[in-house]
Amino acid sequence: MRILLLTQVVPYPPDSGPKIKTYHVLRYLAQRHEVHLVSFTRSEVERAQAQALCTLCRSVATVPLRRARARDLGALLRSLTSSRPFLIERDESAAMRRAIAEVLDRHPIDAVHADQISMAQFAVDLPVPLRVLDEHNAVWTIVRRSAASEGWGPRRLLAEWEWRRLRAYETDMCRRFDRVTIVSDADAAALALAGPPEALDIIPIAIDTDDLAFTPRPAEARHVLSLATMFYPPNIEGVGWFARAVFPRIRQAHPATRFLIVGSRPPASIRRLATADSGIVVTGYVADLEPLLRQSAVLVAPLHAGSGMRVKILEAFARGIPVVSTTIGAEGIAVQPGEHLLIADDPADFAAAVSRLLARPAEAARLAAAGRRLVEQHYDWRTALRGLDRIYGATGDDRTPAKRRGHAAPSTLGEP
Repeated sequence: MRILLLTQVVPYPPDSGPKIKTYHVLRYLAQRHEVHLVSFTRSEVERAQAQALCTLCRSVATVPLRRARARDLGALLRSLTSSRPFLIERDESAAMRRAIAEVLDRHPIDAVHADQISMAQFAVDLPVPLRVLDEHNAVWTIVRRSAASEGWGPRRLLAEWEWRRLRAYETDMCRRFDRVTIVSDADAAALALAGPPEALDIIPIAIDTDDLAFTPRPAEARHVLSLATMFYPPNIEGVGWFARAVFPRIRQAHPATRFLIVGSRPPASIRRLATADSGIVVTGYVADLEPLLRQSAVLVAPLHAGSGMRVKILEAFARGIPVVSTTIGAEGIAVQPGEHLLIADDPADFAAAVSRLLARPAEAARLAAAGRRLVEQHYDWRTALRGLDRIYGATGDDRTPAKRRGHAAPSTLGEP
Protein backbone atom coordinates (compact mmCIF):
# COMPACT_ATOMS: atom_id res chain seq x y z
CA MET A 1 0.00 0.00 0.00
CA ARG A 2 0.94 3.65 -0.37
CA ILE A 3 0.76 5.19 3.10
CA LEU A 4 0.89 8.86 4.05
CA LEU A 5 2.39 9.17 7.57
CA LEU A 6 1.75 12.45 9.43
CA THR A 7 3.87 13.22 12.50
CA GLN A 8 4.01 16.10 14.95
CA VAL A 9 7.67 15.40 15.74
CA VAL A 10 10.37 14.17 13.36
CA PRO A 11 10.86 10.51 14.40
CA TYR A 12 14.63 10.66 13.99
CA PRO A 13 16.93 10.21 15.75
CA PRO A 14 14.88 7.87 17.96
CA ASP A 15 16.06 9.43 21.24
CA SER A 16 12.79 9.98 23.16
CA GLY A 17 9.74 7.86 23.88
CA PRO A 18 7.39 9.28 21.20
CA LYS A 19 10.15 9.33 18.58
CA ILE A 20 11.16 5.75 19.36
CA LYS A 21 7.59 4.55 18.98
CA THR A 22 7.01 6.36 15.69
CA TYR A 23 10.41 5.46 14.24
CA HIS A 24 9.79 1.74 14.64
CA VAL A 25 6.28 2.02 13.20
CA LEU A 26 7.76 3.84 10.21
CA ARG A 27 10.54 1.28 9.93
CA TYR A 28 8.08 -1.63 10.03
CA LEU A 29 5.72 -0.11 7.48
CA ALA A 30 8.55 0.91 5.14
CA GLN A 31 9.72 -2.72 4.89
CA ARG A 32 6.30 -3.71 3.54
CA HIS A 33 4.78 -0.62 1.95
CA GLU A 34 5.52 2.68 0.24
CA VAL A 35 5.60 5.42 2.88
CA HIS A 36 5.36 9.18 2.35
CA LEU A 37 6.22 11.25 5.44
CA VAL A 38 5.00 14.76 6.25
CA SER A 39 6.23 16.11 9.58
CA PHE A 40 6.40 19.31 11.56
CA THR A 41 9.90 20.56 12.38
CA ARG A 42 11.06 23.07 14.98
CA SER A 43 14.54 23.91 13.65
CA GLU A 44 16.91 23.51 10.75
CA VAL A 45 18.53 20.65 12.65
CA GLU A 46 15.20 18.80 12.75
CA ARG A 47 14.63 19.49 9.07
CA ALA A 48 18.00 17.88 8.27
CA GLN A 49 17.18 14.96 10.56
CA ALA A 50 13.94 14.42 8.67
CA GLN A 51 15.85 14.10 5.41
CA ALA A 52 17.78 11.18 6.91
CA LEU A 53 14.49 9.26 6.72
CA CYS A 54 14.61 9.35 2.92
CA THR A 55 16.31 5.96 3.15
CA LEU A 56 13.01 4.56 4.49
CA CYS A 57 10.42 6.79 2.82
CA ARG A 58 9.51 7.34 -0.82
CA SER A 59 9.16 11.05 -0.04
CA VAL A 60 9.74 13.35 2.96
CA ALA A 61 8.18 16.79 3.40
CA THR A 62 8.55 19.09 6.40
CA VAL A 63 6.56 22.04 7.73
CA PRO A 64 8.01 24.56 10.23
CA LEU A 65 6.18 24.69 13.57
CA ARG A 66 6.64 27.97 15.40
CA ARG A 67 5.93 28.23 19.10
CA ALA A 68 5.83 31.51 21.03
CA ARG A 69 3.92 32.92 23.99
CA ALA A 70 1.93 35.29 21.79
CA ARG A 71 0.94 32.49 19.41
CA ASP A 72 -0.02 30.24 22.31
CA LEU A 73 -2.13 33.03 23.80
CA GLY A 74 -3.94 33.43 20.49
CA ALA A 75 -4.57 29.68 20.34
CA LEU A 76 -5.92 29.77 23.90
CA LEU A 77 -8.32 32.61 23.04
CA ARG A 78 -9.53 30.76 19.93
CA SER A 79 -9.99 27.63 21.99
CA LEU A 80 -12.04 29.49 24.61
CA THR A 81 -14.49 30.57 21.92
CA SER A 82 -14.70 27.25 20.05
CA SER A 83 -15.14 23.55 20.75
CA ARG A 84 -11.51 22.69 20.01
CA PRO A 85 -9.06 22.02 22.88
CA PHE A 86 -6.09 24.35 23.24
CA LEU A 87 -3.60 21.55 22.52
CA ILE A 88 -5.26 21.01 19.13
CA GLU A 89 -5.86 24.65 18.26
CA ARG A 90 -2.20 25.43 19.00
CA ASP A 91 -1.04 23.16 16.17
CA GLU A 92 -3.54 24.19 13.49
CA SER A 93 -1.48 24.95 10.38
CA ALA A 94 -2.46 26.01 6.89
CA ALA A 95 1.09 25.17 5.78
CA MET A 96 0.67 21.57 6.96
CA ARG A 97 -2.59 21.28 5.03
CA ARG A 98 -0.88 22.61 1.89
CA ALA A 99 2.01 20.16 2.25
CA ILE A 100 -0.41 17.24 2.59
CA ALA A 101 -2.38 18.41 -0.46
CA GLU A 102 0.84 18.51 -2.50
CA VAL A 103 1.64 14.91 -1.60
CA LEU A 104 -1.86 13.81 -2.56
CA ASP A 105 -1.52 15.64 -5.89
CA ARG A 106 1.76 13.86 -6.68
CA HIS A 107 1.07 10.36 -5.38
CA PRO A 108 -1.96 8.03 -5.37
CA ILE A 109 -2.27 7.44 -1.60
CA ASP A 110 -4.15 4.38 -0.28
CA ALA A 111 -4.07 5.22 3.44
CA VAL A 112 -3.20 8.00 5.87
CA HIS A 113 -1.64 7.20 9.26
CA ALA A 114 -2.03 10.09 11.72
CA ASP A 115 0.58 9.78 14.46
CA GLN A 116 -0.97 11.01 17.75
CA ILE A 117 -4.17 12.95 18.32
CA SER A 118 -2.45 16.26 17.44
CA MET A 119 -2.25 15.15 13.78
CA ALA A 120 -5.79 13.79 13.56
CA GLN A 121 -7.20 17.12 12.42
CA PHE A 122 -5.08 16.98 9.27
CA ALA A 123 -6.07 13.40 8.34
CA VAL A 124 -9.68 12.87 9.33
CA ASP A 125 -11.28 14.34 6.21
CA LEU A 126 -8.72 13.34 3.59
CA PRO A 127 -10.13 11.64 0.46
CA VAL A 128 -8.24 8.36 0.89
CA PRO A 129 -9.64 4.81 1.22
CA LEU A 130 -8.29 4.15 4.73
CA ARG A 131 -7.69 6.54 7.63
CA VAL A 132 -5.80 5.31 10.71
CA LEU A 133 -5.27 7.17 13.99
CA ASP A 134 -2.25 6.06 16.04
CA GLU A 135 -2.90 6.90 19.70
CA HIS A 136 0.36 6.83 21.66
CA ASN A 137 -1.80 7.33 24.74
CA ALA A 138 -5.19 8.61 25.81
CA VAL A 139 -4.13 12.25 25.98
CA TRP A 140 -7.12 13.44 27.97
CA THR A 141 -6.14 11.20 30.89
CA ILE A 142 -2.71 12.84 31.06
CA VAL A 143 -4.24 16.29 31.33
CA ARG A 144 -6.78 15.07 33.88
CA ARG A 145 -4.08 13.60 36.12
CA SER A 146 -1.97 16.72 35.76
CA ALA A 147 -4.99 18.88 36.67
CA ALA A 148 -5.50 16.86 39.84
CA SER A 149 -1.96 17.70 40.98
CA GLU A 150 -2.50 21.48 40.60
CA GLY A 151 -3.60 23.64 43.50
CA TRP A 152 -6.90 25.41 43.01
CA GLY A 153 -6.54 28.53 40.92
CA PRO A 154 -6.64 29.66 37.27
CA ARG A 155 -4.20 26.95 36.11
CA ARG A 156 -6.28 24.21 37.74
CA LEU A 157 -9.51 25.59 36.28
CA LEU A 158 -8.01 25.75 32.77
CA ALA A 159 -6.60 22.22 33.08
CA GLU A 160 -9.95 20.86 34.29
CA TRP A 161 -11.68 22.54 31.38
CA GLU A 162 -9.04 21.32 28.91
CA TRP A 163 -9.18 17.63 29.81
CA ARG A 164 -12.95 17.53 29.48
CA ARG A 165 -12.78 19.12 26.03
CA LEU A 166 -9.94 16.81 25.08
CA ARG A 167 -11.95 13.77 26.12
CA ALA A 168 -14.85 14.86 23.91
CA TYR A 169 -12.52 15.73 21.02
CA GLU A 170 -10.51 12.51 21.28
CA THR A 171 -13.67 10.42 21.47
CA ASP A 172 -15.10 12.14 18.41
CA MET A 173 -11.90 11.74 16.40
CA CYS A 174 -11.62 8.05 17.22
CA ARG A 175 -15.16 7.54 15.95
CA ARG A 176 -14.39 9.31 12.70
CA PHE A 177 -11.32 7.27 11.79
CA ASP A 178 -11.58 3.85 10.14
CA ARG A 179 -9.08 2.23 12.52
CA VAL A 180 -7.49 3.33 15.79
CA THR A 181 -4.31 1.81 17.21
CA ILE A 182 -3.66 1.99 20.95
CA VAL A 183 -0.79 0.69 23.04
CA SER A 184 -2.45 -0.90 26.07
CA ASP A 185 -5.63 -2.21 27.63
CA ALA A 186 -5.64 0.78 29.99
CA ASP A 187 -5.82 3.17 27.04
CA ALA A 188 -8.46 0.96 25.42
CA ALA A 189 -10.58 1.41 28.54
CA ALA A 190 -9.96 5.18 28.54
CA LEU A 191 -11.14 5.33 24.92
CA ALA A 192 -14.01 2.87 25.38
CA LEU A 193 -16.45 5.37 23.89
CA ALA A 194 -14.35 5.71 20.76
CA GLY A 195 -16.13 3.07 18.72
CA PRO A 196 -16.81 -0.65 18.31
CA PRO A 197 -14.05 -3.04 19.42
CA GLU A 198 -13.38 -4.21 15.86
CA ALA A 199 -12.12 -0.71 15.01
CA LEU A 200 -9.45 -0.78 17.75
CA ASP A 201 -6.09 -2.55 17.53
CA ILE A 202 -3.81 -2.89 20.56
CA ILE A 203 -0.25 -2.57 19.25
CA PRO A 204 2.36 -1.95 21.97
CA ILE A 205 5.29 0.41 21.78
CA ALA A 206 8.32 -1.46 20.46
CA ILE A 207 12.08 -1.22 20.80
CA ASP A 208 15.04 -2.77 18.98
CA THR A 209 16.59 -5.32 21.32
CA ASP A 210 19.47 -5.86 18.90
CA ASP A 211 20.55 -2.24 19.36
CA LEU A 212 20.30 -2.34 23.17
CA ALA A 213 22.92 -4.69 24.54
CA PHE A 214 22.20 -6.46 27.81
CA THR A 215 25.02 -5.50 30.17
CA PRO A 216 25.22 -6.90 33.72
CA ARG A 217 25.73 -4.13 36.27
CA PRO A 218 29.46 -3.48 36.79
CA ALA A 219 30.97 -2.97 40.24
CA GLU A 220 31.04 0.83 39.82
CA ALA A 221 27.26 0.96 39.21
CA ARG A 222 25.96 2.55 42.38
CA HIS A 223 23.79 5.44 41.24
CA VAL A 224 20.08 5.95 40.58
CA LEU A 225 19.06 7.06 37.08
CA SER A 226 16.08 8.94 35.69
CA LEU A 227 16.00 8.94 31.91
CA ALA A 228 13.09 11.05 30.67
CA THR A 229 12.13 14.04 28.55
CA MET A 230 12.30 16.80 31.12
CA PHE A 231 9.90 19.29 29.52
CA TYR A 232 7.00 16.81 29.84
CA PRO A 233 4.92 17.84 32.90
CA PRO A 234 4.34 14.33 34.34
CA ASN A 235 8.11 13.69 34.22
CA ILE A 236 8.84 17.03 35.90
CA GLU A 237 6.39 16.28 38.71
CA GLY A 238 7.56 12.70 39.19
CA VAL A 239 11.27 13.48 39.20
CA GLY A 240 10.70 16.38 41.60
CA TRP A 241 8.74 14.12 43.94
CA PHE A 242 11.47 11.49 43.90
CA ALA A 243 14.22 14.06 44.47
CA ARG A 244 12.49 15.71 47.42
CA ALA A 245 10.51 12.93 49.10
CA VAL A 246 12.36 9.73 48.23
CA PHE A 247 16.04 10.26 47.45
CA PRO A 248 17.03 11.77 50.83
CA ARG A 249 15.86 8.52 52.48
CA ILE A 250 18.03 6.50 50.09
CA ARG A 251 21.11 8.61 50.80
CA GLN A 252 20.80 7.92 54.52
CA ALA A 253 21.57 4.26 53.82
CA HIS A 254 23.73 4.80 50.72
CA PRO A 255 25.54 8.15 51.08
CA ALA A 256 27.76 7.57 48.03
CA THR A 257 24.78 7.14 45.72
CA ARG A 258 23.86 9.98 43.37
CA PHE A 259 20.62 10.67 41.55
CA LEU A 260 21.31 11.27 37.85
CA ILE A 261 18.54 13.23 36.11
CA VAL A 262 19.05 12.81 32.37
CA GLY A 263 16.76 14.34 29.76
CA SER A 264 16.41 17.31 27.46
CA ARG A 265 15.29 20.79 28.50
CA PRO A 266 14.98 20.45 32.29
CA PRO A 267 13.12 23.44 33.75
CA ALA A 268 14.56 25.67 36.47
CA SER A 269 12.64 23.77 39.14
CA ILE A 270 14.60 20.63 38.23
CA ARG A 271 17.97 22.34 37.73
CA ARG A 272 17.71 23.86 41.21
CA LEU A 273 17.65 20.36 42.72
CA ALA A 274 21.36 19.93 41.95
CA THR A 275 22.84 21.69 44.99
CA ALA A 276 26.33 21.05 46.34
CA ASP A 277 25.20 18.62 49.04
CA SER A 278 22.10 17.09 47.44
CA GLY A 279 23.78 14.21 45.63
CA ILE A 280 21.68 15.14 42.59
CA VAL A 281 23.15 15.66 39.11
CA VAL A 282 21.09 17.27 36.33
CA THR A 283 22.71 16.65 32.95
CA GLY A 284 20.15 17.81 30.40
CA TYR A 285 20.27 16.01 27.05
CA VAL A 286 23.13 13.50 26.71
CA ALA A 287 24.02 12.16 23.27
CA ASP A 288 26.19 9.27 24.53
CA LEU A 289 24.48 7.57 27.45
CA GLU A 290 26.93 4.71 27.90
CA PRO A 291 29.12 6.28 30.64
CA LEU A 292 26.05 7.17 32.70
CA LEU A 293 24.46 3.78 32.13
CA ARG A 294 27.58 2.02 33.42
CA GLN A 295 27.33 4.04 36.64
CA SER A 296 23.63 3.30 37.18
CA ALA A 297 22.44 0.47 39.40
CA VAL A 298 18.72 1.29 39.24
CA LEU A 299 16.42 3.20 36.88
CA VAL A 300 13.41 4.89 38.46
CA ALA A 301 10.07 5.75 36.84
CA PRO A 302 8.34 7.78 39.59
CA LEU A 303 5.31 8.91 37.60
CA HIS A 304 1.98 9.93 39.09
CA ALA A 305 0.41 11.06 35.81
CA GLY A 306 0.68 10.00 32.22
CA SER A 307 -0.76 7.42 29.87
CA GLY A 308 0.43 4.91 27.32
CA MET A 309 3.70 3.04 27.93
CA ARG A 310 7.07 4.16 29.26
CA VAL A 311 9.75 3.39 26.67
CA LYS A 312 12.44 4.11 29.27
CA ILE A 313 11.32 1.02 31.21
CA LEU A 314 11.47 -1.17 28.10
CA GLU A 315 14.94 0.13 27.25
CA ALA A 316 16.17 -0.35 30.82
CA PHE A 317 14.94 -3.94 30.69
CA ALA A 318 16.76 -4.48 27.40
CA ARG A 319 20.00 -3.00 28.77
CA GLY A 320 19.92 -4.99 32.00
CA ILE A 321 19.18 -2.12 34.39
CA PRO A 322 16.80 -3.03 37.26
CA VAL A 323 13.73 -0.80 37.54
CA VAL A 324 11.66 0.63 40.38
CA SER A 325 8.43 2.29 39.26
CA THR A 326 5.16 3.63 40.53
CA THR A 327 2.02 1.78 39.50
CA ILE A 328 1.21 4.45 36.91
CA GLY A 329 4.77 4.41 35.60
CA ALA A 330 4.51 0.71 34.72
CA GLU A 331 1.04 0.95 33.17
CA GLY A 332 0.65 -0.69 29.80
CA ILE A 333 3.60 -3.09 30.17
CA ALA A 334 2.93 -6.76 30.91
CA VAL A 335 5.07 -6.85 34.05
CA GLN A 336 4.73 -8.85 37.23
CA PRO A 337 5.91 -6.88 40.30
CA GLY A 338 8.69 -8.75 42.02
CA GLU A 339 9.48 -10.71 38.85
CA HIS A 340 10.41 -8.03 36.33
CA LEU A 341 10.65 -4.89 38.50
CA LEU A 342 9.65 -3.45 41.87
CA ILE A 343 6.54 -1.29 42.28
CA ALA A 344 6.05 1.33 45.01
CA ASP A 345 3.84 4.40 45.32
CA ASP A 346 4.59 5.70 48.82
CA PRO A 347 7.85 7.65 49.40
CA ALA A 348 9.02 5.29 52.16
CA ASP A 349 8.18 2.18 50.13
CA PHE A 350 9.81 3.59 47.01
CA ALA A 351 12.99 4.43 48.93
CA ALA A 352 13.02 0.96 50.50
CA ALA A 353 12.67 -0.70 47.08
CA VAL A 354 15.56 1.27 45.58
CA SER A 355 17.75 0.70 48.66
CA ARG A 356 16.97 -3.00 48.51
CA LEU A 357 18.28 -3.29 44.95
CA LEU A 358 21.36 -1.23 45.79
CA ALA A 359 22.12 -3.58 48.69
CA ARG A 360 21.21 -6.86 46.99
CA PRO A 361 22.96 -7.16 43.61
CA ALA A 362 21.82 -10.76 43.17
CA GLU A 363 18.16 -9.77 43.35
CA ALA A 364 18.82 -6.83 41.05
CA ALA A 365 20.47 -9.17 38.53
CA ARG A 366 17.49 -11.57 38.71
CA LEU A 367 15.05 -8.77 37.91
CA ALA A 368 17.26 -7.51 35.09
CA ALA A 369 17.44 -10.93 33.44
CA ALA A 370 13.65 -11.36 33.65
CA GLY A 371 13.13 -7.89 32.18
CA ARG A 372 15.37 -8.70 29.23
CA ARG A 373 13.44 -11.90 28.52
CA LEU A 374 10.17 -9.97 28.62
CA VAL A 375 11.19 -7.38 26.03
CA GLU A 376 12.77 -9.98 23.75
CA GLN A 377 9.55 -12.00 23.72
CA HIS A 378 6.94 -9.24 23.56
CA TYR A 379 8.34 -5.79 22.76
CA ASP A 380 10.92 -6.15 20.00
CA TRP A 381 9.72 -4.20 16.95
CA ARG A 382 9.95 -7.17 14.60
CA THR A 383 7.24 -9.03 16.49
CA ALA A 384 5.39 -6.41 18.55
CA LEU A 385 4.27 -4.47 15.46
CA ARG A 386 2.80 -7.40 13.54
CA GLY A 387 -0.62 -6.01 14.44
CA LEU A 388 -0.04 -3.39 11.74
CA ASP A 389 -0.42 -6.21 9.20
CA ARG A 390 -4.05 -6.60 10.29
CA ILE A 391 -4.63 -3.04 9.13
CA TYR A 392 -2.44 -2.66 6.06
CA GLY A 393 -1.73 -6.19 4.92
CA ALA A 394 1.55 -8.03 5.33
CA THR A 395 3.33 -7.00 2.12
CA GLY A 396 3.66 -4.09 -0.22
CA ASP A 397 1.92 -6.15 -2.92
CA ASP A 398 -1.34 -6.02 -0.94
CA ARG A 399 -3.01 -2.87 -2.27
CA THR A 400 -6.43 -3.61 -0.74
CA PRO A 401 -7.05 -1.48 2.36
CA ALA A 402 -8.24 -3.18 5.53
CA LYS A 403 -12.01 -3.33 5.74
CA ARG A 404 -13.70 -0.15 6.86
CA ARG A 405 -15.79 0.26 9.99
CA GLY A 406 -19.05 -1.65 9.79
CA HIS A 407 -17.37 -4.44 7.76
CA ALA A 408 -14.36 -4.89 9.99
CA ALA A 409 -12.28 -7.92 10.76
CA PRO A 410 -12.91 -9.74 14.07
CA SER A 411 -12.05 -7.87 17.24
CA THR A 412 -8.37 -7.64 18.11
CA LEU A 413 -8.89 -6.23 21.61
CA GLY A 414 -7.11 -8.36 24.16
CA GLU A 415 -4.74 -10.00 21.67
CA PRO A 416 -1.10 -10.16 22.82
